[in-house]
Amino acid sequence: MSLEPSPLNSIAPDQLDFEKQGGLLPVVAQSVETNEVLMLAYVNREALEKTRESGWAHYWSRSRQAFWKKGESSGNVQQVEAIWVDCDADTLVYRVRQQGPACHTGARTCFFRELPLSGACSPDPASPLP
Repeated sequence: MSLEPSPLNSIAPDQLDFEKQGGLLPVVAQSVETNEVLMLAYVNREALEKTRESGWAHYWSRSRQAFWKKGESSGNVQQVEAIWVDCDADTLVYRVRQQGPACHTGARTCFFRELPLSGACSPDPASPLP
């Protein structure tokens, strides 16, 4: 059975698995306009609740051990339109409207560098992929 994102597939916050990663959940921020992956950050319960209450992305800084609202100092805020939860309830996707660049370097997305594969894959003759 395949489940597509739907309000009928909702989950309660107390069903999220914060314990697996020491009280934090990774969050992938994805643009609602382009579907680009913009960044990866983390939330604890309180940062997630601030996001849900305000509609603006809040995260937990692992290095500073503090909350931060995305764009609070730069103005490059993220308005959260939806929060999706993975099948294990231990990773989130924030579908956001990004104002300005998402990356602290000034790039639109934090994912702007490619790590090349070190070898070529031999195609599996039974695979439907080219």
